[in-house]
Parts: sequence; C-alpha cells; structure tokens
Amino acid sequence: MNIELPLLAFVLAAALATAVLRDVLGAIIAFATYSLGVAVIWVVLQAPDVALTEAAVGAGVTTVLFLLTIAKTVRPSGERVFERLDVPALGVSVLLVGVLLATLGALPEIGSPDTAVLTSEVTTYYLDNAYSEAGVKNAVTAVLASYRGFDTLGEAVVVYSAGVGLLVVLGKEVFA
Repeated sequence: MNIELPLLAFVLAAALATAVLRDVLGAIIAFATYSLGVAVIWVVLQAPDVALTEAAVGAGVTTVLFLLTIAKTVRPSGERVFERLDVPALGVSVLLVGVLLATLGALPEIGSPDTAVLTSEVTTYYLDNAYSEAGVKNAVTAVLASYRGFDTLGEAVVVYSAGVGLLVVLGKEVFA
C-alpha cells in the first residue's frame, strides 16, 4: 500500500484541525502535527534537506514560540473548543483542495525514469559533471554544496537564525 495517500489525508486532517479548533493549545498541537506530517512528506519525496528545515523550524521552533506565547496569556473559562464554521471560507478551501487533488494524476510516479527532471538538461549536466567539477564522491553533495551553494547557505542561515531566536527568547524566559 502506498503511504502517500494516507499521509496526505493525515496532513489535511491536521490542517483542518488547526483551522477549526478554538482551543489555542489544541490548535498549536494540531499545527505541530501538521508540520511534522509535511516534513514526512518531504522525506517521502526524497528531499531530506527540506524535511529537516520543516521539522526544525515548522514543528520545533514555531511550536515552542507558540507555547511560550500562550504560557504568558490567560484563557477565559467556559470558552468553546470549536468555532462555528465559516461556510463560504470552507467552500473555497474545499474547492482549492479539489483543484489541487485533480492535478495529482498528471504527476509522474516518484522515481520514475520518465520524470522531466531526470531528463532535463540541467540534471544531465549535473550528473555528467558533478564529480569532476566539484571534486566530491556524491552527486547530491556536489549539487547542494557547489551548484546550489547559496541556496544551501540560505537554508542554513534560516535554521541557524531560528535557533538563535529561540535561544534568545528562552534566555529571556529563564532570567525573567
């Protein structure tokens, strides 16, 4: 059984729970679950660098910052957990998801040799020249460190900045 469809259903359910839950803590937990589901999707799509960034920033740092925020606020008692649904917004969301799901049939299988990326000029160039030009023994390392070095540096800066920001906030929490 393919894992993609149940994983997609899980992520959509977590996103819906995040949007519908009125309880702030519940919504934060649903959002962290959503973010971890998206990270797993990136792993299934064989993009571990993006998955790591999503897990670190989306599920990790963002969740901690949200939890720190609600720890500083007070929730009124007797508050409803679920808000009434905004039917027009739900209709637009369902329509958008339907359109996106309709395009899934046009996508090639993961790892299919007929994938346009595998037959593109850029991919062919990378595979033909990565070892000699970058001087490494792994084509992925050559692409990430040499050809896409600025992009990889940008991802590293985002993750590092998020970590430093979290440490600054936690440092203020410890000393406050």
